[in-house]
Amino acid sequence: MRLPLDKAISIVKLLVEGMSIRSIERFTQVHRDTILNLLSVAGDRCARLMDSTMRNLTCRYIQCDEIWTFCFKKQKRVRNDDPEEFGDQWVFAAIDADTKLIPCFAIGKRTKATTDTLIGDLSERLANRVQITTDGFRFYVNAIEHSFGADVDFAQLVKLYGDYGQHGAEAKYSPSPIIETIVKVHQGKPNEKHISTSYIERQNLTMRMMMRRFTRLTNAFSKKAANLRAAAALHFAYYNFCRVHQTLRVTPCMEAGITDRVWSMSDLLQLTGS
Repeated sequence: MRLPLDKAISIVKLLVEGMSIRSIERFTQVHRDTILNLLSVAGDRCARLMDSTMRNLTCRYIQCDEIWTFCFKKQKRVRNDDPEEFGDQWVFAAIDADTKLIPCFAIGKRTKATTDTLIGDLSERLANRVQITTDGFRFYVNAIEHSFGADVDFAQLVKLYGDYGQHGAEAKYSPSPIIETIVKVHQGKPNEKHISTSYIERQNLTMRMMMRRFTRLTNAFSKKAANLRAAAALHFAYYNFCRVHQTLRVTPCMEAGITDRVWSMSDLLQLTGS
């Protein structure tokens, strides 16, 4: 089924605002397979758009982090003969603290390989020396050293968590309190005022709010890794080009000088060839 542009726009708007596939099916009377096909096409082209436009960026302060989700089944239920994509999946992303731009992301297991993919991709998109802050995940250290060498100011912000007597449902559903933060400088001379992961952690919340497949304790999780990648690409392209940031009052792409106007969903879909 080939959708008219106005119908495709309506569906994609619902996708980027956090509605599930079956909810959109009920709301629009378009079959879920058609919706998933649209997601696949739009996501693929959005990934290409991101790749072609996020180049020669003059960022000053970059924050990196990773957010958990899963594909098909949770990790504890994965069998030895299941496909590699089943179980835990992590979305690694970088954000420019000044413009709130997401220059790149990577999806995979929480491993050295996925970390290397994100940091290697990031290094190729920057036009100047940058300060990078990550959490305490150990693979960032070697990845940044390999991709940036000495041409970077890099620190990790390690957070130590406690329980403060949390029990039962409170411990299960409430985040553990942070009792201490430790700064570890690995390269260069990072500006202490900008050693932070606050913006990328806020972006993690935005992802959970704007993509239904990231919502915990539902059956809306991704069944295929390809759909997860498409949804993430669509989210980041929409966030960068179309969504006006409340603090900036422009889109991240406008603040970064990549475009001079707010893109409509029609712009995004037509330029991505959907």
